[in-house]
This record gives sequence, structure tokens and C-alpha cells, in this order.
Amino acid sequence: MTEKQWNIAPIWVIALDIALINLAMGLAYVFRYRLQWFLDVVFDAPFSAYIPFNVLFSLGVPGILWATRAYSGWRGRAWPEHLFRIINAVGITLVLALAGSFLTKPLVYSRLLLFESAVFMVGLLSLNRAIILVVLGHLRRRGWGVKRIIIVGAGEVGRRVMRTVVARRDLGYEIVGYVDDNPDKGAGQVGRFRGLGTIDSLSHVIDAEEVDEVIITLPWNYQRRILSVLRACARRQVKARLVPDLFQMSLSRVEVGDLGGLPLVEIKEIAFGPFVLATKRVIDLVGASLGLLFGWPFLLLIGIVIKLDSRGPILFKQERVGENQQRFQCYKFRTMRLGAEKERANLQEYNEADGPLFKIRDDPRVTRVGRLLRQTSLDEIPQLINVIRGEMSLVGPRPPIPSEVEQYRPWHRKRLSVPPGITGLWQVSGRSELTFEEMVLLDLYYIEHWSPWLDVMILLRTIPKVLARDGAY
Repeated sequence: MTEKQWNIAPIWVIALDIALINLAMGLAYVFRYRLQWFLDVVFDAPFSAYIPFNVLFSLGVPGILWATRAYSGWRGRAWPEHLFRIINAVGITLVLALAGSFLTKPLVYSRLLLFESAVFMVGLLSLNRAIILVVLGHLRRRGWGVKRIIIVGAGEVGRRVMRTVVARRDLGYEIVGYVDDNPDKGAGQVGRFRGLGTIDSLSHVIDAEEVDEVIITLPWNYQRRILSVLRACARRQVKARLVPDLFQMSLSRVEVGDLGGLPLVEIKEIAFGPFVLATKRVIDLVGASLGLLFGWPFLLLIGIVIKLDSRGPILFKQERVGENQQRFQCYKFRTMRLGAEKERANLQEYNEADGPLFKIRDDPRVTRVGRLLRQTSLDEIPQLINVIRGEMSLVGPRPPIPSEVEQYRPWHRKRLSVPPGITGLWQVSGRSELTFEEMVLLDLYYIEHWSPWLDVMILLRTIPKVLARDGAY
């Protein structure tokens, strides 16, 4: 198999789909006529009688997948979207097959077999997609099929591209850096992404960094600059793509209407609307209530162990900043000795975190039980109380302390526009191994792309991360 960028599925994927469709028909025939599951067979028809339907599914399902562009745009497409497209294609073809069974020999053909075939097809094709995505993810982590890109412009649109790449590693992009005419940005750094100079140095950077693609995020009024970048890319035969800066908004935040034929564009702010907040609130209340209801014996045991291990209260309360910069008391299991907060100033020189964060891998203030609680994130469980009180959510940005917020840059504060969470996208993407600005990029990506499905996926991804103790200290 040759290396491809996998934006369009190779021909062997279509061939494999057709083979799996035929396998599904064969399995359905065995279950219906040989094993006779669910209902007894009245007419023992040979498999050859179903060859027309076999042909219909073999041509119809791939044809509909092709027509609905299921075989293109593969880079970054998640498995649920693949599943939806497969169900759609199989469902449409099943309706056609059922119609055909009524029109020709309705008493001979088993419509239950057609339903069973459709179920097998959905199962086999979706399993096939899941395996392909897992294999691709593994190969991309090893550098196969990964595109090295340079971002031109480090403004809001450029940071949006950065946070998308950080959050969506499955896209298969590696940002080697960015260029910007602003000296502070061009020579600076955003998270792990380095400033590589001004836009005039782009040609040299493309050659030095072996760049595959250039993504331009400059405002539209920089037309001459954009044209010069396009010419530089063309001379080096490097693909250049432009991110439109429609008021620096993503398509998910733009709603287009009309007024008597005149286009009207409504811009939505980065924040959760009333419906989203209501939906999240219901999920939070149900989840937190069930967690406390079934977990209270375990929580009681943790409290007893903390009390036996060191002097002090079981719970630790700390002022945090929540939605719209509202302050609240955040609850955690105590993991440090008494008076630990007063010792922080003396330990500042050992801080291993960047930006306004304060983290020490082997913090001397942490107790024996506290170290285990931190590594397993069990110290966060009492925050379920904050969730029930409406101060936090199950999933959302990490709630900062006031002294951290005082050091925020303007674009950092956008993460405070939604309720903070017990877990979040940054926790399942590296936790303490990420820089502060990478954490902010992930939080903003979460805010812009929220859905109930995203919350569920983050909660499910949190479990193995906690068990593996990835990036926790």
C-alpha cells in the first residue's frame, strides 16, 4: 500500500465494501434459511434467488455512499459520521429492495432476510471504518501521511487553526511554526508553536522546514501580502490554502439569512446559548446525582483514609473563577498538608508549568494519600457538589484561581464564557504535559464545537486517561 493523504478513500476501500456487502447477504441467508432464527421458513429458496438483491445492494450502497461524498473528505472525519452515512446508504437501498420483493414473487422472498442483511451490512461496514480509523491514527502518530504546515498570521484566525490541530490530531497535520509581520508575534511562541519570523522569511522557512502546505490566515485587507505568499508558494510548488476571516468567525458561528433578497449575516459570540446551557444542565444534574448516589460509600472511604493519613479537614475549599468570571468555592479532597497555600511563594522557583499556572511534579506539600488521589484524579470527585449547585459542569474548561486570571491575555479570557468542568478536552489530550496556551486553545475549540456527543466522548476518554495516570501529578 502506497502512502496517501487519505482525503479521498482509495479504490480498495470501495472494493472491500462490496465484499463485505456480499458477506452480509451470505450471513443473512445462513441465519434465515439454515439456522432459521426468529421465524420458521415457509419456502426454502436457494441463495441464487437472492442474487438480484445481492447485486442491488452491491451497487446501490457504494453508489449512494459515493453520491453523498462518503468516500471523499476522509481526513478528520469521525467514526459517528461514517456510521450515519452507512446507515443512510443501507437504509435507502433496503427500501428499494423491499419494494422489489413486493413486486416480484412476494410470497417467495423473505423480507426478514433483507432486514437481517441490512443489519449485517451496517455492522460490518461500520466495523471496517472503525478499524481503518484506528490503523490510520496509529500510522499518523508514527509520522505516516502527516502534512507539515506553516501558518501565515498569528491573529485570532491563526490561533483557531492552531487549536483545531491540537484538538484534532486525527486530521494528520503537524504545525512546524508560524510567520507574522508583528515582531512580538513573529519572534514569539503560542504553546508549542514557534514564531519563525516575518512573512518575508516564508520562502526560506518553507525550504528549511520541508513544508508540505501553507495555511494563510491574514485579514482580507492584506491583499498584497496574501498575493505575495501565494506567489512564494507557487514558486516552490507548495500548496497554499486560505482561511477566510469573516469577522474572524467559523462557519459554526455564522448564520446567513436574507432581507428581501439581500444577504444578512448574523455573528454568534463564543459562548453557550440558552438551549445548550439547558441541555448541559440536565446532563450535569443527572450525571452528578447518580455519581453521588452510587459513589457515596467510596467517597466515605476516601475521607476516612485522608483523616487517618494527616491532620486537617477532609475537603479542601478554594476560590475559583467560573462562568463570566463569577467566583465560587470549589471543593476537592485535601491532598496537601495544612498551611500548604502559605508555602507556595517559597516554592515559586520550582514551578514547572508555564504561563500563570503553578505545578510541581514532586510537590513536597502533597501527602502520601494525596499523591495517589492526584495521580488518579479522585481528588476532583467532590466537585460533583459544585455541579449540582450549578457552579460547574461535568465537562468544560478548568476553573482557574483569581491570581491566574489576573495574568490572562485578552484572548485567554474567552475560556471563561462558559461553565467550568471537572474534566475537559485538555485533560484527555495531555493534561499536565500541555502548555498553558495549548490548554486555552483546546478550551476554545471545545466551546466552539460543543455537542452532547462531544461531552460523552470526553467523559469516555477520561476513564482510560485516569486509569493510565497520563500527565497527572
